[in-house]
Amino acid sequence: MNSSLPNIRHLSTEDLTAYFEQIGEKKFRLQQVQEWLWQKHAHSFEAMSNLSKELRTKLSTDFSLPALKVDATQFSSDGTIKTRFKTYDNHLIEGVLIPTEDRKTACVSSQIGCSLSCKFCATGYMDRKRNLTFDEIVDQVVLINKQSEETYQKKLSNIVFMGMGEPLLNYNNVLKAIERISAEDGLFMSARRITVSTAGVAKQIKKLGDDGVRFKLALSLHAANDAKRNEIMPINETNSIKVLIDALNYFYKKTGNEITLEYILFKNLNDSPKDAEELTKIYRQVPADLINIIEYNSIDAFKFTKPEEEDVQQFMNILANNKVNARLRRSRGKDIDAACGQLANKG
Repeated sequence: MNSSLPNIRHLSTEDLTAYFEQIGEKKFRLQQVQEWLWQKHAHSFEAMSNLSKELRTKLSTDFSLPALKVDATQFSSDGTIKTRFKTYDNHLIEGVLIPTEDRKTACVSSQIGCSLSCKFCATGYMDRKRNLTFDEIVDQVVLINKQSEETYQKKLSNIVFMGMGEPLLNYNNVLKAIERISAEDGLFMSARRITVSTAGVAKQIKKLGDDGVRFKLALSLHAANDAKRNEIMPINETNSIKVLIDALNYFYKKTGNEITLEYILFKNLNDSPKDAEELTKIYRQVPADLINIIEYNSIDAFKFTKPEEEDVQQFMNILANNKVNARLRRSRGKDIDAACGQLANKG
């Protein structure tokens, strides 16, 4: 594939209309091609079977159509499926299908690698190579949806941007991907079934509010005071908890969208009764619907382990006594390194 040619999926409707006029094609060709690109998800011009051979040849001469390819697939004993995708320029990213009785959730990546270096996340130890384009993000959803239909005979019900990379540092592509995923002439999935998770880029959280987005927001908090959060999440040094609380309140005031807090428990770091009380204080200052308390999944580079079961229960009990809406989330796909924080292209 000649990647120096313009990517046809990056052209606006106006650009494509002008192109078809210029080559003397009828107006309805535009609709046919867009249908192939965004509804039938053709990954080659050759696949566009209701176009003449001449037009398909002309399109492949003038444009490129780079698309993600499935590179490897792993199946967990709990039904989770992890897929390693290959980009047109030979980078690897991972996405996960997480099935439950009533939901089929795609966990997708937004960057190749990550620049934030969160200590507990395997992706954080990889260099950030580049942002994913909006069409590459859409491809992940399309391919995972296909897996869901083939394996579970159900379409995806939810999408979470909790894979590799920081979504808010790839702001425009993530928003454009969500626009395409929720478009009537796309996957037509409600934006309210999509959650974007951030390590806490306060400026961009406020921008989401200004842009009036309709999807849900999750903040990866993981520590309830700045000293501890600085230790495991370097981003906290420039985006402190107080700054994030202000940003979340701003986002909620502008959108009214659901906010969740994510909190991974680490033994002897953030799992004490005092930590639970500090977390309660943060919860009271943020319009959060829920705190997801997450089981830690070990990675080779990080020295912490998960707490004892009784310590987890004690932590949950303190939150319950403080009337905090918290849910303990057991990890899925651990046996194939597909669980929270484990995505690192080990494959």
